[in-house]
Amino acid sequence: MTIPSTTLNNGVEMPLLGLGVFAPSQANEVQQAIEWALEMGCRLIDTAAAYGNEREVANAIRASGIPRSDIFITTKVWNDDQGYTRTLRAFNRSLERLGLDVVDLYLIHWPIKEHRHETWRALEKIYSEGRARAIGVSNHYPAHLDELLAEAHITPAVNQFEFSPYSYLPEILDYCREKNIQPEGYAPLVRGEKNNDPKLVALAEKYGKSTYQLLIRWSLQHGVVTIPKSVKRERIQENFDVWDFTISDEDMAQMNTFYDNTRIADDPREIS
Repeated sequence: MTIPSTTLNNGVEMPLLGLGVFAPSQANEVQQAIEWALEMGCRLIDTAAAYGNEREVANAIRASGIPRSDIFITTKVWNDDQGYTRTLRAFNRSLERLGLDVVDLYLIHWPIKEHRHETWRALEKIYSEGRARAIGVSNHYPAHLDELLAEAHITPAVNQFEFSPYSYLPEILDYCREKNIQPEGYAPLVRGEKNNDPKLVALAEKYGKSTYQLLIRWSLQHGVVTIPKSVKRERIQENFDVWDFTISDEDMAQMNTFYDNTRIADDPREIS
């Protein structure tokens, strides 16, 4: 399986579908999950210092035998490590745990007010030194990005945020497109909380797909890089089996109305 990619604003190619590995209580299972995903054609792995499994990511890549250059690795600086000097140190620790000289994408995990600008300045330095092929942000909404862009020398290549029909805010996608920032969505499956939503179930049955596959396909059709998380082999396989159908414009529009602000993570609108 060859997964389509998107071109970031600096020319770097990023797969459209990958594996999220936010699994703090499942560290022992993460390496196996990544190995399975790589076997199935996945080439995007999204981790973070806060997940505590960067070493497992490194072990899985090594065990896979797939050339490093074929795999897109994202990690993130955690809130407690933000600030210029601390971010640089945190990045070095992530590189060491990942066993890498270069990551493909380095993100600010959350917009921490007192450190936003200094943290971004550190990411710009990392990028200028060629130690990250792209830099970006996570959980940043337009107000945070307006503030960042006012002082940034480099526009973020990616903005990763929670994205499902139930947390769908079209203005964020519009903002990212206007600024040429690639949107990336995490928690597309809402951790299964909406698996029995009658509206979703009816549409999934129409397409002969699972509710999870429908949610992933909806995200992809919005042009959003999508990173469902699972440590189960069958679920990982299912999550990547989404290329043989297309949701109609009418059904996409219907799913766009499912918003009820159901979230897995904090709402960035509450972070000033």
